[in-house]
Amino acid sequence: MNIISLQDKNLYYIGGIVRDKLLGKDSFDIDITYEGDAIEFAKTIQNAEIVQINEPFGTVKIKLNGEEIDIASTRCETYPLKGHLPLVSNIGCSLKEDVLRRDFTINALAQSTLTEEITDYTGGLNDIKNKVLRVLHNNSFIDDPTRIVRGLKFTVRFGFELEEHTKKLQNEYLKNINYDMSYKRLKKELIETFNLNSNEAFEKFVEQKIYKLITPQDFNLPKVNLEEMVKKYNPKNIWIIYVGLIPEVSKLPLNKVEKKIVEDFQKLCESKLISESTSDFDIYKNFDGMNLESILMFATINKSIVIKYLDELSKIKLEINGSDLQNMGIKPSPKYQECFNYILEEKIKNPAIEKPQEIQLAKKFFKL
Repeated sequence: MNIISLQDKNLYYIGGIVRDKLLGKDSFDIDITYEGDAIEFAKTIQNAEIVQINEPFGTVKIKLNGEEIDIASTRCETYPLKGHLPLVSNIGCSLKEDVLRRDFTINALAQSTLTEEITDYTGGLNDIKNKVLRVLHNNSFIDDPTRIVRGLKFTVRFGFELEEHTKKLQNEYLKNINYDMSYKRLKKELIETFNLNSNEAFEKFVEQKIYKLITPQDFNLPKVNLEEMVKKYNPKNIWIIYVGLIPEVSKLPLNKVEKKIVEDFQKLCESKLISESTSDFDIYKNFDGMNLESILMFATINKSIVIKYLDELSKIKLEINGSDLQNMGIKPSPKYQECFNYILEEKIKNPAIEKPQEIQLAKKFFKL
């Protein structure tokens, strides 16, 4: 985005866009902050159409030269209820006060749109150079525990490590978690982190006991590399394959699809599929109709039968249907399903069977 027409001594790129530029990475979010009242500033921009105003947060969306641009006022935030959304105060405060409300020093950098000079009040430039992640104050995780998951995401994305004091603060919080938190915000950070499909992220998530944000129960790292499985089979809902393994994951505000994925996984765990001697027919019948994500999660229990099903068995489909049975003069009844199971079992033994042979097997089943 080119906002050259918005050059102003009080206008800054801030946060991720500055960080990513310094790291030589593409940035998808462009955050622009005005030191002062952004809403009043927007009213002075020539040829700009004000699209939306959020007075309590001091933000404004404008349309300029066919582009929509969000501009935020500098503001302060307080956390009267720890772990929940902060309260906004002092809209139009100094730039320094604004950056001090942020999560890590590497996200507290501001770059002037006028001079391109970077303002660094917290040592973020040095931390980027040294590849460390540092919080801005000792109560950072107490105020917002989702920052722990954000920290995990940044360490994996950028190859950074937690600074020693930050690591200590994280460990202390994870030993005394306030479970009265915004699980909606936690879910958002978990989605962003695990949609990266990184086994490294999952290892750190478990080894550093970050999963304790969801449950106090102990959880051991599965031996299966889920990253490889996800890359091979390309499921849609990547994050839930990782996080859905954690006990009490239903604390998160899961949608219908996500709930079904977790429930199907739990059903599979209660089935008899753990044994290597399970028949191919039983494997097929247990997995058939399940979400791909649930099946991939079950790879942490029995990887070999998951691969067997996805690579071989799932490709086996019956061609015969109820209309074919009716054409044979057989009235609809529960026997239909028994017949289809009989044919399926034979076709699993011999996938080369085609529809004419399926018809013959149906006749044999009904003794025609």
